[in-house]
Amino acid sequence: MGSLTRGEIDHSLHPRVNSADPVAPRPRPTEPPHLLRDDADAIAIATALAAELAQGAQLRDREGLLPLAELDRYSQSGLWSLLVPKAHGGPGLSHATLAKVISIVATGDPAVAQISQNHLAIVDLVDLDGTEEQKAMVFGWSLAGLRFGNAFSEFGTKSVGEFRTRVTFEGDEAVVNGEKFYTTGALLAHLVPIVAVGPDGIYLVFADRDAPGLSVTNDWSGFGQRTTASGSVRLDTVRVARNRAIRLRDTTEHPTVQGPVSQIIQAAIDAGIARAAIDETIRFVTTQSRPWIDSGKETAGEDPYTIQAIGDLKIRLHAAEALLEIAGRAIDRGYAEASLDTVTEATIRTAEAKVLTTQIALEATNRLFELAGTRSTLAVNGLDRHWRNARVHTLHDPVRWKFFHVGNWYLNGTHPPRHPWN
Repeated sequence: MGSLTRGEIDHSLHPRVNSADPVAPRPRPTEPPHLLRDDADAIAIATALAAELAQGAQLRDREGLLPLAELDRYSQSGLWSLLVPKAHGGPGLSHATLAKVISIVATGDPAVAQISQNHLAIVDLVDLDGTEEQKAMVFGWSLAGLRFGNAFSEFGTKSVGEFRTRVTFEGDEAVVNGEKFYTTGALLAHLVPIVAVGPDGIYLVFADRDAPGLSVTNDWSGFGQRTTASGSVRLDTVRVARNRAIRLRDTTEHPTVQGPVSQIIQAAIDAGIARAAIDETIRFVTTQSRPWIDSGKETAGEDPYTIQAIGDLKIRLHAAEALLEIAGRAIDRGYAEASLDTVTEATIRTAEAKVLTTQIALEATNRLFELAGTRSTLAVNGLDRHWRNARVHTLHDPVRWKFFHVGNWYLNGTHPPRHPWN
């Protein structure tokens, strides 16, 4: 996929973000996606996809173009089904591989990587809380190439964990009413899973993207992660089959790795942003930057302070990536045998990883300009997107609370809270 010039953009194929442009529900795939063979297959596919995504990432960010064709190729790659258990026909890969794959994809375009995060977390959530019939249904959808968006968070509530959206049951139907925001992926999904309060607890309700009463507004206006389509969803008496409403267990009473799975995907995206920024820094310094006048060097890459800074960034990136691997293995253990101790270990390890990925994403995207020099800030380079993406995406779930929960565990033996944001 080559980069398009401004004059070659077909806006009928690439709707803009935060606009009144209509975006019809995406057509369902006519063929099933690739079925991953193993970890190496997943990593190889992610690496090739990231290189392709990187070619158009600057253009999509600059013009605010939704990644329609790119997303189709991503979901048809098989990567969206990497967590589907082998017992249900999937590859059943590890959460360590999940983190690696997402970080690689995010290196190419973190907005595209973010669109898949809820789908991947939902596959695990259904495996943890769904009935056998519901698992077969949802996993079958994923293996057929259908994409899940999300309708979780809401404006105007006291906290992120409070919901006003309601589901009621009428015979064989579930009926949903409410409004959602930060609905990453819903605009371009085939199915929209909705978190709603029912008569006996919290439910995850799967509605078709084109279901009557379900409307998605393309109104995400963040200055970073611009093309994630994280706008709003309105639910006006949306009716679905009752078996599409999955009753979620209370994680405060039943320890599960639901939270760490969601968090490790977030952390992996930040690691990808950091890696892309460091790669851009090295490329720019070695091809375009001038050595500082006081260095006495012939090239910018020979500047001892620049050399030191790149070494520091690479070391901290590798430390963050190593913690992602450790966290993924801890999640695998908690997934295979859930207990208070295994889930706490997964939560703590993932929190540690998220602290480091947040720090290196912000530091790498900031130092890019310091090391590359004033020329790197020119609009034609589009390098500011890395900092904007890092600044916006790292706001998912504040790391100041990660420090607290990690310290409280080591110091006082206090188990961290169990919810999707921790």
